[in-house]
Amino acid sequence: MADNVVISETSVQATIEALTAMDASGDRRTMNKMARRLGKEQPSLLQYAAACREDHGDVVAEAAIFYTTLVWSMFDRQFPRRVPRLIQDNIGDAETIVTEALDNIEGLDARPIHERIDAQLAAQQPHVYSKVCELLEEDVREEAMTATCAEVIFKPIQVVIEAFDAALTGRRPGQPQGPVVRKNPKVGRNEPCPCGSGKKYKRCCHAVS
Repeated sequence: MADNVVISETSVQATIEALTAMDASGDRRTMNKMARRLGKEQPSLLQYAAACREDHGDVVAEAAIFYTTLVWSMFDRQFPRRVPRLIQDNIGDAETIVTEALDNIEGLDARPIHERIDAQLAAQQPHVYSKVCELLEEDVREEAMTATCAEVIFKPIQVVIEAFDAALTGRRPGQPQGPVVRKNPKVGRNEPCPCGSGKKYKRCCHAVS
């Protein structure tokens, strides 16, 4: 798998079409099934995406979760159920790399939000980056998302892309998929789910445990 982990344009487009069709049909059962699966397979990703809730509120956090879920779906479509589980160290290292790369770009803040990327990082997953940038630009232009929201979530999105790319190539570790061993198996049914989804445990991972 490590020889070629570039997500193809075909996989990216197929992911968009599948999610668009799911949303248009209002297929809540499939949506909930995907959300539960994501919560079990990528709890650290969800925790990372939801971390902006405290400083920026639910709307921004939900946008971050949506876009990082979209990124995961693109990788998962090309490598079905073989995408490594991101771990906190992997995400932390990816955040350092993305932050340093962006900090070294002169005049970054003067660019449109969807163009605030590092060319070398984007070249590792060009089709994923291209589609994410396109969607962000469209969301802001059509006022489906505020510019402030896009600005907050764009770097975390890039961090998740870098983290998945590194896990697949073996540049930095991920965790092979398998049962999640929870540090606190006695989470109350009405307490927040440990996966970071923002939902109650009984309505999230407990439902499939």
